[in-house]
Amino acid sequence: MHTTLYLIRHAATPANLQTPAKLQGCRSNPDLAPLGVRQATATRDFLAIQPIDFIYTSPLRRSFRTAQIIAEPHGLVPITVNELTECDVGLWEGLSWEEIKETEPENYARYHADPSVYGYRGGENFRQVYDRATHAIDEIIAHHEGSTIVVVSHHIVNRTFLAGVLGIGPARARIVSLENCAISMVQHQMGKTTISTLNASFHLQGVAA
Repeated sequence: MHTTLYLIRHAATPANLQTPAKLQGCRSNPDLAPLGVRQATATRDFLAIQPIDFIYTSPLRRSFRTAQIIAEPHGLVPITVNELTECDVGLWEGLSWEEIKETEPENYARYHADPSVYGYRGGENFRQVYDRATHAIDEIIAHHEGSTIVVVSHHIVNRTFLAGVLGIGPARARIVSLENCAISMVQHQMGKTTISTLNASFHLQGVAA
């Protein structure tokens, strides 16, 4: 049987839109920015004609609210899964990469060399996120074989899962960069998972900043 998964990064929050952007993990729980609401609405409209059967989401507000908006035309209630929660970025929560590089150059360098081993100080690494997120998404796919599913989650969750499907692993997951409300389309058939679309954001082109 053929299963389709739309894997979506949540819409933008105020921290996502700051310059430079601030790190935002599971310790903060902001709502969407006004632009984020527009992004989620554009994504809803784009997917409205698709026969979506189930919608899963991280319980964090920015993800759950995005999922609620996308679910509206389908009459679905998003199902929360704790394992889809964003990475714990530890003591770097709320900081920019520029600040971290300046104040903790050694930790910064180790993280960028291999985030699957040297994670966020006081938080998780990419391998830990990959293990829990991949297990959760694989279970969702297996439970709804033959269905069309939406999963709304977070940047690190989504990019580590997709890196695994691409065969590059969590150590190189930073190569997979995903925009807010971008859609990656994953196909599962005959025991094999593949990616047919990665980081599609053309549906957001008309959304004003």
